[in-house]
Amino acid sequence: MLLYGVSLAGLLFLMRWLEFRLLVMSHATELYVAAIAVVFLVLGIWLAKQLTKPKTVLVEKTVYVSPSDEFIRNEKVLEELGISKRELEVLELIALGLSNNEIAGRLFVSLNTVKTHSSKLFEKLDVNRRTQAVEAAKRLGIIPL
Repeated sequence: MLLYGVSLAGLLFLMRWLEFRLLVMSHATELYVAAIAVVFLVLGIWLAKQLTKPKTVLVEKTVYVSPSDEFIRNEKVLEELGISKRELEVLELIALGLSNNEIAGRLFVSLNTVKTHSSKLFEKLDVNRRTQAVEAAKRLGIIPL
């Protein structure tokens, strides 16, 4: 009886396996197309999520706050950078928003002298523009905020 049951189960398994093979063989193209469609569907969903993901940019900026209302010039930085008294005067006048002609008039020097002092300041502060020089000087504690 046991042998009869095992042989029937084996035959049933064999018939189901053959039926499956016949089904796969007769519909092979459709199965391949369906598999490719599923792959592209998953790829499309992943790509859409990547493209629509919001781009968050984190910007860190150091804010320097002076502890008191009274400005104390950072003489150590002035010495390290090698900024002369005259260059410091030019820098302070640049910070006030004066043009090169106005600075030359206030300091009683030629326009070329002001331009020379400005270019040396830009070199020492490692900047390219007047606004960058003022911001760097305020950050370093050379001129008041």
